[in-house]
Amino acid sequence: MRDEDIDFSDIPEATPEMFARSVVRRGLKPVPPKEQITLRLDADVLKWFRSRGTGYQTQINALLKAYMQASEGRRRGGKGQP
Repeated sequence: MRDEDIDFSDIPEATPEMFARSVVRRGLKPVPPKEQITLRLDADVLKWFRSRGTGYQTQINALLKAYMQASEGRRRGGKGQP
C-alpha cells in the first residue's frame, strides 16, 4: 500500500493546541505499561469521575497511586497521608 492510498478522512487534523499539550519524552525513562482490568465501582462514584471529563480513568489511577504511596509511608513509619 502506498501513502497516497491511505484514507485519513476519519482522523482529525492535528491542531496547534494538540501540539501545545503534547509531551516530549526523549531521554526520560519509558512509562511503564498499564494493565487492563475489570473494576466494579459504585454508580455514583463512576458518574462523578466521568462528569470530570476526559481522562477520568487517569484521575482514578492517580488517586489510587497516591493512596498506595501514602499507605506505604505509614507502614514504614513515615508520615503518610490518610
